[in-house]
Amino acid sequence: MAKLEQVLILEPPIELKFKGPFTDVVTTNLKLKNPSEKRVCFKVKTTAPRRYCVRPNSGIIDPGSMVTVSVMLQPFDYDPNEKSKHKFMVQTVYVPAGAADMDAVWKDAKAEDLMDSKLRCVFELPFENEKSNDLETSKSAAVTNAPKSEGLPIPKSVSTSLDDIEVRKLMEECKRLQAELAKITDENRQLKVSLSELVRKVLGILKH
Repeated sequence: MAKLEQVLILEPPIELKFKGPFTDVVTTNLKLKNPSEKRVCFKVKTTAPRRYCVRPNSGIIDPGSMVTVSVMLQPFDYDPNEKSKHKFMVQTVYVPAGAADMDAVWKDAKAEDLMDSKLRCVFELPFENEKSNDLETSKSAAVTNAPKSEGLPIPKSVSTSLDDIEVRKLMEECKRLQAELAKITDENRQLKVSLSELVRKVLGILKH
């Protein structure tokens, strides 16, 4: 049976661009739009889960609705060879009528019911962005023959200030969740040690 075509409309559709420098968390947004008349369950996967924080990484999109997924790349030492290594996959499935538990929807879904879209990650260095911006600015100046001050674009900080606030909130939430994960991991390790000691004591008592 032929694989179902992805029902969601992804923006961007093919690649996720992350613009450096990469000494701090870099965030890009992925928009998922549901043009169908059915509810759609989605989840976002990556080949490098330790390098990214994704919010939300799963959920349900109502008919005609859209969800914005924030993909946060953690700080790292930039390596040009990593440009095409990381990939993301958006996997979806229609939500059956009356279904309320998202986990149950995925558990009961058949392979032929699943839809997916793959995106590659692209890392851009600051000087690459500057070259592109300089080229666009020079073209605009040549066509309009206007002073440079008139050809400059509106600063992004003005038009995206609200987005920056949301990104900062998401970054703080991501850091908080990572701290909680580290705490839980440590507690789990301590419980394993305590369990091992308890088993040894019980075995010692049984031998006597």
